[in-house]
Amino acid sequence: MCVKNYSDTETEGEIFNSLVQYFGDNLGRKVKAMPLVEEISLLEDSSVTLPVVIIGNGPSGICLSYMLSGYRPYLSSEAIHPNTVLHSKLEEARHLSIVDQDLEYLSEGLEGRSSNPVAVLFDTLLHPDADFGYDYPSVLHWKLEQHHYIPHLVLGKGPPGGAWHNMEGSMLTISFGNWMELPGLKFKDWVSSKRRNLKGDRVMPEEIARYYKHYVKVMGLQKNFRENTYITSVSRLYRDQDDDDSQDRDISTKHLQIEKSKFIKRNWEIRGYQRIADGSHVPFCLFAENVALATGTLDSPAHLEIEGEDFPFVFHSMPEFGAAISKGKLRGKVDPVLIVGSGLTAADAVLCAYNNNIPVIHVFRRRVTDPSLIFKQLPKKLYPEYHKVYHMMCTQSYSVNSNLLSDYTSFPEHHVLSFKSDMKCILQSISGLKKIFKLSAAVVLIGSHPNLSFLKEQGCYLGHKSSQPITCKGNPVEIDTYTYECVKEANLFALGPLVGDNFVRFLKGGALGVTRCLTIRQKKKQHLFVERGGGDGIA
Repeated sequence: MCVKNYSDTETEGEIFNSLVQYFGDNLGRKVKAMPLVEEISLLEDSSVTLPVVIIGNGPSGICLSYMLSGYRPYLSSEAIHPNTVLHSKLEEARHLSIVDQDLEYLSEGLEGRSSNPVAVLFDTLLHPDADFGYDYPSVLHWKLEQHHYIPHLVLGKGPPGGAWHNMEGSMLTISFGNWMELPGLKFKDWVSSKRRNLKGDRVMPEEIARYYKHYVKVMGLQKNFRENTYITSVSRLYRDQDDDDSQDRDISTKHLQIEKSKFIKRNWEIRGYQRIADGSHVPFCLFAENVALATGTLDSPAHLEIEGEDFPFVFHSMPEFGAAISKGKLRGKVDPVLIVGSGLTAADAVLCAYNNNIPVIHVFRRRVTDPSLIFKQLPKKLYPEYHKVYHMMCTQSYSVNSNLLSDYTSFPEHHVLSFKSDMKCILQSISGLKKIFKLSAAVVLIGSHPNLSFLKEQGCYLGHKSSQPITCKGNPVEIDTYTYECVKEANLFALGPLVGDNFVRFLKGGALGVTRCLTIRQKKKQHLFVERGGGDGIA
């Protein structure tokens, strides 16, 4: 590999620009021709190691790509944040981008609907006092500083936008459009450019999907994105530290435990395939110093794991249920639809059935007074539809002395025992009392699991509870609070729903944390590179 020798008169910035140019040229030759390129080409030249590979091209992956591409947030010149303490802190380093500031210091004392402090910080900078019903403008403005570009690839199964494209066809509107937007492009401005009449602040999921796809294009991020890619394995490569010429290789965990001191961790190997136009699969192999998991958690709907759950009248997603309604399959049915779950998706299903005059039996395990119910966390003013459902949950519950109500009946502290082939279900109360009901359909909406099959142990070892699958609420990936690096795996990052941030509002904080961490490490590498007088090459 040819490496330029740098003179003492060159500035650190010039050296870094040369490095960026080097990576850009090499990555352009080796990777831009995807279909990811034939596997053999990258295996033969393992010197092509990307600084970052992002797995998942939904809003988390898009926002991280935006910031890794050199976009930097600064405090706007005339901005005044309504939180006077935070504003005072921001004023102290107005000349610095937020990426270059102490995130722990800035986020200290802030409260919000995320357990991740950087997520709360970034949200309050982008949407000050949003939870109080205010629509204050962001206190940030963005600058493209190309010398901060960190080469990376974003790999996704479909077009940019991730799971939002799978929500098309849903009849339900979602939360406020401006809460779904990404930095630098206001959703309302994009909608206006499409000449659509915006009625209110709620929008359809397919509009959000189109917005994300357009965002990648208008921000010039397309070169970093590869669609129709499926990851089959992400594994650590290790190098024998006694042998500088040894090839990177995958070493068994048992072997490592026996001779742990002999091997050092090096890079990640990402294997998979890209599905091309004719339906065939082209395998690929990439190498990366860092991997960011931005897959979301909607891959695999959770199941009750009970008898009869695989009958065709039992659905496990809103798109399935919405499609059944739109095709008229439930029109004129006298028997109710059973909806299982107490989250927002279950509430969406209740509203969907209610608005289509379909009677509902709503079953959930919790008490209606349970403080952990999501409805308790949502302001009534901002989410009137959801509070309508919660009101029905509280006031229209089943009584042994009465029949089912005509439109909606809730069954708090109940669970489903089984489904029968004659479209009946058996419910059981917390006291053990059983009831049987005839259904027109059932919709089980009790959460979902991410597909992390490409990681060892299905990624379970990364969670707070290493013996259980990763879930958004019950067992998110355990991360460093401010860098979003996995506690149990260095150079592996996770953001978005994988770390508990299920709202687009808050997942943007993950991009900030990861970008700051990688930027700091990159600067350390630059200094080391300069101290060594240019080094012997770039790994």
